[in-house]
Amino acid sequence: MANTDQPTTDSHVAILAFPFGSHAGILLAVTRRLASASPTTLFSFFSTSQSNSSLFPSDLPSNIRVHDVADGIPEGYVFSGSPHEPLELFLVAAPEIFRKAIASAESDVGKKVTCMLTDAFFWFASDMAAEMKAIWVAFWAGGANSLSAHIYTDLIRDTVCVNEEDGCMEGTLGFISGMEKIRVKDTPEGVVFGNLDSVFSDTLHRMGLALPRADAVFLNSFEELENTLTNNLKSELKRYLNIGPLALLSSTSQTDTLVQDPHGCLDWIKKQGTASVAYIGFGTVATPPPGELLAIAEGLESRKVPFVWSLKEKNMVQLPKGFLERTREQGIVVPWAPQVELLKHEAMGVFVSHAGWNSVLESVSGGVPMICRPFFGDHRLNGRAVEAVWEIGVTLIDGVFTRDGFEKCLDRVLVQDDGKKMKSNAKKLREQAHKAVSENGSSVENFKRLLDAVVSTLN
Repeated sequence: MANTDQPTTDSHVAILAFPFGSHAGILLAVTRRLASASPTTLFSFFSTSQSNSSLFPSDLPSNIRVHDVADGIPEGYVFSGSPHEPLELFLVAAPEIFRKAIASAESDVGKKVTCMLTDAFFWFASDMAAEMKAIWVAFWAGGANSLSAHIYTDLIRDTVCVNEEDGCMEGTLGFISGMEKIRVKDTPEGVVFGNLDSVFSDTLHRMGLALPRADAVFLNSFEELENTLTNNLKSELKRYLNIGPLALLSSTSQTDTLVQDPHGCLDWIKKQGTASVAYIGFGTVATPPPGELLAIAEGLESRKVPFVWSLKEKNMVQLPKGFLERTREQGIVVPWAPQVELLKHEAMGVFVSHAGWNSVLESVSGGVPMICRPFFGDHRLNGRAVEAVWEIGVTLIDGVFTRDGFEKCLDRVLVQDDGKKMKSNAKKLREQAHKAVSENGSSVENFKRLLDAVVSTLN
């Protein structure tokens, strides 16, 4: 799968995507911007065929070539049922997979790779780039808080206890500038708890050790969101670049006619009152268990809050009997919703989310307070920042939905005085986000620095 037209290339950039979750899609969005800004640079994008087939439109620029790579699953392999299994198999096989694919791509175009732009998970790219006499630029798919947790993993392990029974999980990471309100228990699995010897935990640890060697590290955020952490990471990394929120950048180049809305969510929300609607969406990977879906439905119905609920069709059977009929005038349940556009609408009052980084940033970009139900990874960390650092939302008590707990959260955010404060704080962050992506904004200037790093050569 590759474009046949080739530009007259000044440099050749290999894009190594992590083909799970939203990682590859974000990296593609950045690649398209880079390709547009540097039309004489060739960008070779590497990911699995399954990932590529879901990502690529027919209107790719001529200087982006798409390459399918193996998924790392051995022939005849029998899965044990762990959701992390495909991910870990790919990570183990990735160094050899990418080496072969890059060599083939170099042969095809007759030009050596001058830059490796990779998902930060691929820590081994540091050595590969050195061998190839190329520069290494890494993309971190989360925020500054989770990046810091992985860069400072050894410091955190050496400073805090790792025994959950003695209460130290409630302690904070105040010894890291900018993480004074983050607790040990908020850190991602693999830092101080969970299976520290798993493939994924080992990958994150090695990544944290390798990233200071990268020529640049960039992420989908904006400096003003986490000023202290930004300054701290600038001292740890050669070039640390916030280039987002990408959702704001992409929306400026689209018209309303291009927004997909197959279920009429935007028409529906236009009829609702200002800051009254709850949007419920948990991304592409996480879904609350049946008992929690029941609690969400009962809370919405009891409080009569207007809602848009993005819920996979296979999970709609878990809703209370008659719920859809009884709430037909109150809200809509759809298998997919235009999340970014909904969160920008003035009628949106609260985003009920898993607190994945992209969702948090989209909520910030829309100035919408949050109710967070973390699942794994950086979710707890982001949820803690939403509640205690930025004060733009709340995290569910004990991290799970109960009817009573959800109702209290809805009341707090949508009705009570501290909810008004959350809305005010969220609006301030929205203004800073928009400023960051405006002309001469911090993220626009950082993108120029990223472009300079990526297309420069060592010749």
